[in-house]
Formats: sequence, C-alpha cells, structure tokens
Amino acid sequence: MAYTLPPLPYAYEALEPYIDSETMHLHHDKHHLTYVNNANGLLETLPAELQKMSELELLVNLDKVPADKLAGIKNNVGGHANHTLFWNLLKVGTELKGALKDAIIRDFGSVDKFKEEFTKAALTRFGSGWAWLVVKNGKLSVVSTPNQDTPIMGDKFAGVSGYPLLTLDVWEHAYYLKYQNRRADYIGAFWNIVNWDYVAQRFESQK
Repeated sequence: MAYTLPPLPYAYEALEPYIDSETMHLHHDKHHLTYVNNANGLLETLPAELQKMSELELLVNLDKVPADKLAGIKNNVGGHANHTLFWNLLKVGTELKGALKDAIIRDFGSVDKFKEEFTKAALTRFGSGWAWLVVKNGKLSVVSTPNQDTPIMGDKFAGVSGYPLLTLDVWEHAYYLKYQNRRADYIGAFWNIVNWDYVAQRFESQK
C-alpha cells in the first residue's frame, strides 16, 4: 500500500487572514509531500504484513516495526498521519457546541480554561511538535508530543496516549512565513479556524 498526498479540503486561501495562502502551499505541497515520499520509501523496506497497513494501523503497531526503521516510521508515517488530520481540523466559521462543549466544560472547568491549557501546551512545546486534545476512557485531556509523534502511538512510543480530537502543528514551517517567531500569535489565530464540527464528529465516534 503506497501512501498518497490527500488534497486540501478547501482552497489554499480559505484560511486567510489567519493562515496565508503561501504558507498553505509550502506546508501542504512541500512539507507534507516530503513525509509521504519518505514514508513510501520506508514502507518498501518493511515486512509484508506491515506494508499492507494504513498509516494509522502502522502507527498503532509500532512494536512490530524493526528497530532500525522505527525512528523513520515515527517521523514520516507520523508526519503523514498528523498532517492529514490537521488539514481537516481547519475551517472558518464553525462553532463549539453540544456534547463536545459540555464535555470540555466538565473536564476543564470552562471553555476558556481548556483553551488556556491547550495554548500553554502548544506554546511551551520546545522545538517542533504538536499540541493535542485527546479523549481516553471517556475523559478529555490536553497533551503535547515532540516531532511527529502522535498519541495514537501510545505511551511506549509517544509518552502519551489517547484518541486525537484536535491538534495544532507548532513546527516553525507551519507559521514562520506569516508570524516569524511569534508562535503565540499563531496559536491565537488558530482559535478562529478550528473546525469544531469535525472535532465533534471525532468525539462522537468514540462514545
């Protein structure tokens, strides 16, 4: 099974002024494509049973990956999976509501407190990585991971676990053209383009 670069689910300029078209072209067409190409190269070197897996299946079966391929698979297959999710989590004009909002208030105290915790996780992630809202055993929590690690890899391989509902890419290539070193401004802009409808769908799928 060869991985392919999924098209963006919207126009490159659809997220402006929060994320500019030039960044979206670079991030999707160059960075994401590089992960796909590298992942496909690695896939050919894996045992046949692993080659048949989707990217998500492979990432939850990292214990079957040969040790000398593990770092490459985490970085490149993880990068492909993370970006594929990220594109679908971005949209202008949706609203946090319903059962997801109720669960956020239940587990964080308020929507504002959730946003504060998520913002802190994104802002304090040293170097490159991701901030996540995950659900595990029915409870929501915020975690962060380095590089292209994802909570679906589990505690052994990512240091955290849970089903991802929302994520934010804090690699510099995600924001540097527009925001330079102002990661806090990028995180603040992110709240204007969260696709809460898609987050809610993912939340409902775990009930």
